[in-house]
Amino acid sequence: MRWLSSCLLFIKGAIEMFHILALNNISRSGLERLPNDKYSVSDRETAPDAILLRSFQMHDMEIPESLKVVGRAGAGVNNIPVDKLSGLGIPVFNTPGANANAVKELVVAGLLLACRNLCDAWDYTRNLNGNDDQLAEAVEAGKKRFAGSELPGKVMGIVGLGAIGRSVANICIELGMEVVGYDPMLTVEGAWKLSSTVERAESIGMLLSKSDFITFHVPLTNGTRNMINDDNIHRMKPSATVMNFAREGVVDDRAVCEAINNGNINAYVTDFPNNVTKACQRVIALPHLGASTQEAEDNCAVMVATQVRDFLENGNIFNSVNFPAVRLPRGSPHRLIVANANVPNMLGQISTAMADANLNIHDMINQSRGDMAYTVVDTDSPIPESTWDRIRAIDGVMMARVL
Repeated sequence: MRWLSSCLLFIKGAIEMFHILALNNISRSGLERLPNDKYSVSDRETAPDAILLRSFQMHDMEIPESLKVVGRAGAGVNNIPVDKLSGLGIPVFNTPGANANAVKELVVAGLLLACRNLCDAWDYTRNLNGNDDQLAEAVEAGKKRFAGSELPGKVMGIVGLGAIGRSVANICIELGMEVVGYDPMLTVEGAWKLSSTVERAESIGMLLSKSDFITFHVPLTNGTRNMINDDNIHRMKPSATVMNFAREGVVDDRAVCEAINNGNINAYVTDFPNNVTKACQRVIALPHLGASTQEAEDNCAVMVATQVRDFLENGNIFNSVNFPAVRLPRGSPHRLIVANANVPNMLGQISTAMADANLNIHDMINQSRGDMAYTVVDTDSPIPESTWDRIRAIDGVMMARVL
């Protein structure tokens, strides 16, 4: 009888299809990681097992009861109701570092645009009239208006030293700049990937006072909103340039534009234009180009599709913003995953339910992250539905699923 149950479980797993709702266009390179014999991907799925998205706003969206996981092809998750999904036991994946090179290159472009006054110079040249001799004369007469400065010896202040911030720091050093970094959450692993010449700022105020350029690479949270504001602009050099390729809201645009108009700072380069910045001189506003390269879109799509597939098929978690990282090699075809509140005796109740069903645990891992705990259990025999139901009924269990 046990052999028959195993066979039926194997057959069920062999024919199971996972339904993926794509709320944005996802690069084909990523979708190719989801084989057609096991995954159905559409923008019209009504009962999806997973959602893949980029910038789609999910906050007003009704969460399908079938949903098991959300994957964001990008780093920021402000468009996703993470807390709501956590309460439902649904992990949210993102792709930190997948677009780091694209953003790094745009930061360098922003540096050059600002310090060499290239946008104003281009506007001046393309609006000249006359024959070639007249143009040449006007060019020589006007070029002094756009004299700039060079990067070597200038100080780059970087707020946020994650994958993108570190990449920016290292290339700025190669450009001959000095780098000051501020990140109270910097990990030991992250520090190893950072050039040893980067100076650590003890506070945002210290960084602002030293820097000729300031760039932000942080998520938008209550703690990072308006990091540049009326209160701290006075700490900056009048020659300083602010750059925001992170998230709209990290910089108080009104305060920065007012400071430019009053001569308190030099310029502002932002990837998030609005009517305030459009009306301000010395502002270079780009149409959210940070990760807009084919390579970055491919990298993000491949990473998120791989993570979502590994979770759906094996229950493994990597690069989740709300679940702990858990990876357990399959030692058995019978696996249970459980997400629950991180409170005492949860693991004991789960183990007791399995013991009462005479299930022998082949391997097991349990990790926690804040209020969330996550357990992966491999057993030597199939897990009865009654045991699964008993575990799901435990107070504090948000999700339990047999793979």
